[in-house]
Amino acid sequence: MISISSTERGLVGIGDNVVDHYVDQGIYYPGGNALNVAVLARRFGLANTVYLGILADDEEGRHIQSCLVAEGFSDNYVRYVRGETGKAKVAIVGGDRVFVGSNNGGVRKRLALRMDEPDLSLIRQIGNVHSSCSSYFEPELPRIRPHAENVSFDFSTGRERDYLAAICPLVTMAFFSGADMNDPETEAFIRDVHALGAPMVCVTQGARGAVFSDGRSTFRQGIVQAKVVDTMGAGDAFTAGFLSATIQGAAIEASLLHGAKSAAAACEWEGAFGYPHPAK
Repeated sequence: MISISSTERGLVGIGDNVVDHYVDQGIYYPGGNALNVAVLARRFGLANTVYLGILADDEEGRHIQSCLVAEGFSDNYVRYVRGETGKAKVAIVGGDRVFVGSNNGGVRKRLALRMDEPDLSLIRQIGNVHSSCSSYFEPELPRIRPHAENVSFDFSTGRERDYLAAICPLVTMAFFSGADMNDPETEAFIRDVHALGAPMVCVTQGARGAVFSDGRSTFRQGIVQAKVVDTMGAGDAFTAGFLSATIQGAAIEASLLHGAKSAAAACEWEGAFGYPHPAK
């Protein structure tokens, strides 16, 4: 395991960026799990954060780049390419925002993100990495794992066993969305993910809060009440808040509470982290 001083501890978010197109409003917002977690971890207290990914050269990609700059990020580790930004269409269904279509990641799916020595050096320096199942980054996980102190990975709702068996041994913390699972199902699922190789597992469950396990103890965290404006990105905000706290040395219970407070805060602004832009 890489050893780094506390003053250097931080997070590299690697992978997906998209725009979330709210079709009812005719606007889009920047989003994507890896991007959201990097931006929100900084908002929620972790100063040393970096985003590493592929940005398209279209209008949406330029908007995402401007948002990164506005949030104080350097674009030294961003790859700029010709192509189309990933787009997710979002509609209101039964009072909730739901995804109703996408272009499957746009150019990111066609151009693989590969790590070179400056990227690996950055990971060794900062120590912690976060990526996701939407980043098309799985082939690089074996390369980065020896250089990272911790690797967190968001599986979203993915539970296909062969995929979990391949990825869980390469991460230290596995995040899942599991609002559809009851308590016994959640507990059994967490045990299975541990058995497949993930040392730490967190399942977020919407209004029921989150369940975290380190393989020895299980912790349950309820939600923090919010004046809800938009729930987009609330799960990513939980992850960002939790990682922000744990990376800075907080105990699990305190980190879970910080994650819940972060999710509540994110529900009180529009989009995953703001920055609306008119859609064509």
